Amino acid sequence: MTLLSDDFIEREYNLRAAFPDHPQWFARWAADSVTSRQRLSCILDLRYGAGPKQTLDLFPAPRSAATLMFIHGGYWRALDKQEHSFVAGPLVERGVGVAVINYDLCPDVNVAQIAEQCREAVLWLKREGAHYSMSTDSLVVAGHSAGGHLAAMLLATDWAARGLSAESIVAASAISGVFDLEPLVRVSFNSDLRLDAQQARELSPVHLKAQVRAPLLLAAGSDETSEFIRQSRLLWRRWPESRPRGSAGPLLIPGKHHFSVLSDLGDPASELATQLLRLFDGREV
Repeated sequence: MTLLSDDFIEREYNLRAAFPDHPQWFARWAADSVTSRQRLSCILDLRYGAGPKQTLDLFPAPRSAATLMFIHGGYWRALDKQEHSFVAGPLVERGVGVAVINYDLCPDVNVAQIAEQCREAVLWLKREGAHYSMSTDSLVVAGHSAGGHLAAMLLATDWAARGLSAESIVAASAISGVFDLEPLVRVSFNSDLRLDAQQARELSPVHLKAQVRAPLLLAAGSDETSEFIRQSRLLWRRWPESRPRGSAGPLLIPGKHHFSVLSDLGDPASELATQLLRLFDGREV
């Protein structure tokens, strides 16, 4: 196996440098999220844990029979749930409640602690969701970028040890996720993540076993860096039991890159939103 150079790793994983139009996508997410909060019924900033940023926003759906928990990206060190309310619209319109969560960020905490906070969010939703008209009998978890990693980590969790059944999560989606963390030991921003080789391996879904037998929709933009496309293909190969029925590989969205692909989640006519909604419609769960 050829050892990848440090320059290559930095170029492939430094996504803001790779896609210099990222500020316009952040601005679009924020603007679309304001519109979603104005248009949809929402309950904001509920606390699910003791960490400073352990809060979530709920978007209940009338007569909902299912809930999506969405985890934002930002390499575990940036961004906020407030910029991701836009993902709720297509789902709420189809009768799916949505919870968009925050978590504490590196370097104040480490990646393992963030994964544990996401588990706490699942436990909170299962325990408290009904009080806010959120049906969590059918809970799907999804995330973008670092959030995609965290969604996969939830499938690799032993939920019985936390008092939940293995069927507590019925499906998942990871959009432009990173599932092999070992290259990140060598990136410049590891000064915030503070990963060493052992931690990176222990926190890599590709080296873990899926504990939850549920379909995992893997998606990415076709214009991602080559490493991010490799990441999704690698987990698809490593977790064959998590492939959605009929899946021939990760869903690669034509003409989209790491940031532009996420806006498709707010477009009910997009292939990404259609595939995500399919996880709720009885064909997969």
